[in-house]
Amino acid sequence: MENKMNTQWITRGTIGTLALAALLATNTGCQVSLNGQTLPSPYYLQDDVQYFPAGPEFKLSREAAALQAARAEEKRNQR
Repeated sequence: MENKMNTQWITRGTIGTLALAALLATNTGCQVSLNGQTLPSPYYLQDDVQYFPAGPEFKLSREAAALQAARAEEKRNQR
């Protein structure tokens, strides 16, 4: 009887260990959301840092220049 109970504990322990291993294997490397951040993998801290150089302070400088040129053209045509 003791041998049968010992075998049951070993079987339950083995099944539990395999289930835990399967759970860990399926969750490794997946996308994770922590503190409102979506992190691509557990290795995000080892990734290269991306650098974005500073651009112009006013993002619509070309559009503003085009509008100013159009207004100047309109004033010239009204005379």
